[in-house]
Formats: sequence, structure tokens, C-alpha cells
Amino acid sequence: MSALLNYKLEGEGHTIVLIHGLFGNLDNLGLLARDLVKDHQVLSVDLRNHGLSFHSDDHHYALLAQDVNLLLDHLNIHSVTLVGHSMGGKAVMKLASIAPEKVQHLIVLDMAPVAYQTRRHDNVFAGLNAVIEDKPLNRRNAMDVLSQHIEIEGVRQFIGKSLYNNGQSMTWRFNVASLEKNYWHILGWDNIDPCDVPTLFIKGGDSDYLMPEHQAAIQAQFTNAKAHVVAKTGHWLHAEKPAEVLRVIRKFLQA
Repeated sequence: MSALLNYKLEGEGHTIVLIHGLFGNLDNLGLLARDLVKDHQVLSVDLRNHGLSFHSDDHHYALLAQDVNLLLDHLNIHSVTLVGHSMGGKAVMKLASIAPEKVQHLIVLDMAPVAYQTRRHDNVFAGLNAVIEDKPLNRRNAMDVLSQHIEIEGVRQFIGKSLYNNGQSMTWRFNVASLEKNYWHILGWDNIDPCDVPTLFIKGGDSDYLMPEHQAAIQAQFTNAKAHVVAKTGHWLHAEKPAEVLRVIRKFLQA
């Protein structure tokens, strides 16, 4: 029996599953969860190698999807709406392909079903590894180390949410070594057979993760897909414009 993912389950009604992206945890889509829980059951999940979930040397989308599917079976949940951001978007796309009978709606936040060729996180890994090597004794020192590698304050604050004291020094809840080793799997993607689950791709207008050149790959793999662009927002659209993202999600679910 595989280990179960750490999760938070709240509310009542049709179940919406929220899946975070790389270096995240189950609180990352909290702005969405706080609204959706008013009239749904919301399942927020820590993916493997993140948050309080188990660490593993292996990290690719077939496993991420299987982990979530096992959790749904464990919780006796048979019908869901899946919402995934970035890496979590690929995880939910994969899950819809292996268990379409469970998925009523699929919502992908700023991610395409393609293999990306550009490494975007080398500075982040450098900062994470520097903290591991330096063994800072408090949060402020850890953030100082991080700032030598990651320029953008918002990125540092986001990453810093996964710092904790292991009894000797500050370190990371996520499994840095495995995520770095499997980084090309995280960027990568194996095309799935055509999936007819009703699907909504929500793009951050200023983000370059979901682009016009990805349209053919989307249409080939998701035959019942729509798209919506949230203007003047980047890859973190759910944090930057939660009210608009929620409006788009709710409209899609009611259609």
C-alpha cells in the first residue's frame, strides 16, 4: 500500500480538489478554498515531496496523479472537480486521463499539456541548497541566504512558507534533492490520449506558460476544452486576482 498524501478536507457538497504547483503546499490555493468551501467540499492536497506529504526519490506525473487517485479512493470520493496550478495543473490533467470517470470538470491554472524546454528555477534551487548547506538558526538568516540567489521578494516569501526548524536549524519541508533530480520530469510531459472531460484553461495574461502555440497540443489532448485569459496578471493569477479567478471557475461549473 502506498503512503497517503497529507490533505485538508472541509465543507460539504460536490468535491473540488485543489492542487498546488512546484515548491508549494496545500495552503497555496487557500484564497480559492476559502470561497469555494461555502458551497462545496474542498480537498486541498500536499503533493509528494511537498508540505507534510511523504518524500520520494521519484517524482513524475503518472505518480502524482496516482497519489491523488489513491487519496480519493481512501476518502471514498467518486466524483470531483479538479483544479491545479502549474505543476499541479499537469498532475490534474494526468489524473483526468487515468480516471476520467471520477472527473466532472477539469480546471488548469496557467499550464499547458506540453514539455517545456526552459529551466526557470536554477536560482531557486541554488538558494534552497545554500540554506541547506548554511544551516541557518532562524528564519531571518534563512531568508538572507535565500536573497543572495532569488531577487524577487514575492518569490522569496512564497518559498519561505516551507521553512521549518528541524530541531537543529532551519530547513525545507519539500524534498529539494528529489525535485532537483526530477526537474526535467517536472518540465516534461507525455501526451495523453484524447480526454473529453469538460476542461477550462485559465491563463495569466502576462504569463508565458500558456501560449497560442500550445493550442494544438491542448485541442489534441482535451477535446472539450475552453480557455479564459485573466488580464494584467502573471503565473500566480489565483493569488494576484483571486476574485476574478473564482468568478471564472464558478461560471464554468454552472455552465
